[in-house]
Amino acid sequence: MSLYLAAWLPIAALLTAILARGTDLSLLDGLVIAVPMCLLYAFMCLAAWYICRTSPFSAGSLMTLVGTLSTVTLVVSVVWVLLGRSWTATLELIPMFAGLTGRYTSQIAVLFLSGVLLFLLAIAVHYLLLMLEESRAAEKHALELQVFAREAELRALRAQIDPHFLFNSLNSISALTVPDPSSARRMCLLLADFMRTSLSVGSRDQISFSEEIALTENFLNIEKVRFGERLSVEYRIDPSCRDCKVPPLLIQPLVENAITHGVAPLIDGGTVSIEGRLSGELLEIVLKNPYDTELAGKRGTGLGLRNVRERLKNMFADNAQVQISQSGGMFRVTLQLPCVRNGVHR
Repeated sequence: MSLYLAAWLPIAALLTAILARGTDLSLLDGLVIAVPMCLLYAFMCLAAWYICRTSPFSAGSLMTLVGTLSTVTLVVSVVWVLLGRSWTATLELIPMFAGLTGRYTSQIAVLFLSGVLLFLLAIAVHYLLLMLEESRAAEKHALELQVFAREAELRALRAQIDPHFLFNSLNSISALTVPDPSSARRMCLLLADFMRTSLSVGSRDQISFSEEIALTENFLNIEKVRFGERLSVEYRIDPSCRDCKVPPLLIQPLVENAITHGVAPLIDGGTVSIEGRLSGELLEIVLKNPYDTELAGKRGTGLGLRNVRERLKNMFADNAQVQISQSGGMFRVTLQLPCVRNGVHR
């Protein structure tokens, strides 16, 4: 408020100069009239805020809006001039300001015109402020919608994981039911344990990399029941990256792909390698698996990789990357994402 009133002081100085120039009013007369009247008008112009709010440009016709603003401006200016006359009548009680009311009356037209211009200026400024406020509100709303859309997409992507995984797991259990019932039963128990664990972390946006590795180990324990010695796993996890935050169940679809499209078709099976390390401020996760070069063009729908790409894109935008390469019978997936610890980038 003090800054607002201070902004009216130059207007008071200008009005003082206008009143005292070439009129019966002295500089002192102009000063004792202009300064109090400008401070009074500063408060009266605050009414423009409510008028602008109740009469936005988008509501009603332009002629109605102009009529409303013109009427209010004229009324406020008249009231201001009449209050100024009362002020000069009060000042006449002081001998040195005798006859001030008469000299004031001779400048009523100038004061009225000044009041009209100042109130119109106040209306224009308040409309500008309202437009800026609406613009900020629209930007905030757009950002909120973008966040909601992103969260909905993340939930949808995450929801695709469980049905896809369950479909493959149930097929595996079905395949073991007749030839190896005990293994099928053990696989059911491991699956139940895995689902219980995944449900407990699946509701969180991020988990530590060590928790993600533990989930992956649980999943691989299920697959080892099915493949036995044909499936082996190697872990190379740098301890310094274990507390980095990652989306839950990020690696599981990739490991599932590595087994389904890599190890399973091979007669002798193979080894799935999982590496985790820090590369500057990035967490780098590398999964490698052998594959049958004759079946290289038949790797399924790519749902798992697409899911991982979209989840990383939604969470980290362009700061995360998924790179795929295959050569010499080895398929390699490299994930690079910011290492975040407790909500802070490393």
